[in-house]
Amino acid sequence: MTTVAAYAAPAAKAPLERTTIERRAVREHDVLIDIKFAGICHSDIHQAREGWGEAIFPMVPGHEIAGIVSEVGPGVTKFQVGDRVGVGCMVDSCRECESCKAGLEQYCTGGGMVGTYNALDKDGEPTYGGYSEKIVVDENYVVGIPDGLSLDVAAPLLCAGITLYSPLKHWGAGPGKKVAIVGLGGLGHMGVKIAHALGAEVTVLSQSLRKKDDGLKLGADHYYATSDEATFKELAGTFDLIVSTVSAPMDFGALLSLVKVDGALVNVGAPEEPISLGLFSLIGGRKTLAGSGIGGIQETQEMLDFCAEHRLGAEIELIAASEVNEAYERVVNSDVRYRFVIDTATI
Repeated sequence: MTTVAAYAAPAAKAPLERTTIERRAVREHDVLIDIKFAGICHSDIHQAREGWGEAIFPMVPGHEIAGIVSEVGPGVTKFQVGDRVGVGCMVDSCRECESCKAGLEQYCTGGGMVGTYNALDKDGEPTYGGYSEKIVVDENYVVGIPDGLSLDVAAPLLCAGITLYSPLKHWGAGPGKKVAIVGLGGLGHMGVKIAHALGAEVTVLSQSLRKKDDGLKLGADHYYATSDEATFKELAGTFDLIVSTVSAPMDFGALLSLVKVDGALVNVGAPEEPISLGLFSLIGGRKTLAGSGIGGIQETQEMLDFCAEHRLGAEIELIAASEVNEAYERVVNSDVRYRFVIDTATI
């Protein structure tokens, strides 16, 4: 066991504070990672404040982890000391169900994926995330970060990047397709970059035009305000694919009116409240309303390689660990462009 410093929420809705946690000794197939940077995802806030239900405390959030391998177990074949690596939203799964065997570990049906934090590992011990100095992870749930990406801007790709890459690829975003990204935040800004790099015609649908200049610089072709009723008249039946990244309740019926016949509205945001939907908004156009999580390990590696090839890092604001509580409030108030990243050297 190794004792490391970390920032943890001692209880639901309590401010995060500096503490120490124990990391397990490196096993046969484990890698020990010196964490360099950890992104702050809205998911961290939902879980630390029990917005998604009962949680495990003390909680060390963080599932956007970038660092350097400092030790490997004797059976490790994929990584060596000094490698630049990342850890995303999961650190294990059953490995035996159809989903796991198909490279869809995020949809594990053999007990579910083991979350990087706020979960219990196979030994029944709580998992602790990336707001810490080090982490020990099985090599099969670690990905390599290509040299073309600096670690600070790569960290948010481990959740925000793959959360957008996976549905954009699955639903065929590319040349000749009209894609809309709802919300220009931590997730949405990566959706714009990736959809543009895939060759799609990209539109941002945001509550206001406040970030229009940013959206266009990031690769959007068009930018509309959803607060303007004219938007829904002008864009009716326009999009092959809409990806909603918003974590607050949305009018999905209105968004579906913008989808083409046989098009899809895919939700990757996870509001704490349920939504209601008139089913005629689906029936009247053979439209699909879908959800998507993160990606599997293989797809996450594919995403990182794609982002390195196209030089797509996250737009970040680097902070000290002592600023994490202020950062949480700013995320809730949409006051970040576009991802906070903790410099873990400050822990």
